[in-house]
Amino acid sequence: MYYFLSHLSFSDLVIATNTLPNMLGAILLGGKKMTYLGCITQLYFFSGTTVTECFLLPVMSYDRYLAICNPLRYSCIMDLKCRICLSLWPWVLGLTLNFTIVLPIANFNFCHNNIIDHFYCELFPLQKLSCSDTSFVELEVFLFSLPMFICPCGFIVGTYVYIFLTIVRIPTTTGKQKALSTCSSHLIVVGTFYGTLTAKYMIPSKGHTLLINKIVSLLHTVFTPLFNPIIYSLRNQDIKSALKKVSCKK
Repeated sequence: MYYFLSHLSFSDLVIATNTLPNMLGAILLGGKKMTYLGCITQLYFFSGTTVTECFLLPVMSYDRYLAICNPLRYSCIMDLKCRICLSLWPWVLGLTLNFTIVLPIANFNFCHNNIIDHFYCELFPLQKLSCSDTSFVELEVFLFSLPMFICPCGFIVGTYVYIFLTIVRIPTTTGKQKALSTCSSHLIVVGTFYGTLTAKYMIPSKGHTLLINKIVSLLHTVFTPLFNPIIYSLRNQDIKSALKKVSCKK
């Protein structure tokens, strides 16, 4: 679990470091200049890392499925080779599939205004600035979002159905609570992550205002990476014990 958590933390770190410096600069200075290449690069790494997390969360649910439903075979199945493969393919898919969306955006024509009314370079404000026909890109994003949302979510739901059926059959209350505690953190992270993605990309751009898009973007780029380690830390017994020791010393 900690191996895959490190990949989730790294993806959150990439999202935060890719967007927050420009965001803070724009807030403190009242605006920040960025080259067109820098804007497209920021968009690529932001959306690529987001796609990576879409595929990384189902991998983590599969890890929980093996740990709870097949505990005696867990070490045999989830060996080093399997962990590397399961953690590598989300990054490969995220950084390659993202090209199909970023390349058409890079060919947008911007005729007059070049001021982005947003915290960072993102699809929706770039569509607003462009004088090109962006309907194809919007349709492409929507069609790509469907499998990237439905397939991982369907896999997560399927694994947790088996997990909950296994937990019900556990004879002791302590065993049930321990199994549920290992899953609750992941379920909270899945809910917050896919909830913000649904609001950002599954709803067409005409369905929400720029202000709503800013709020959802802020949740996705700041609060989700911030709360992910907190959610997992509060569920970790070792961290709880360490906090109790520190508080007792004080």
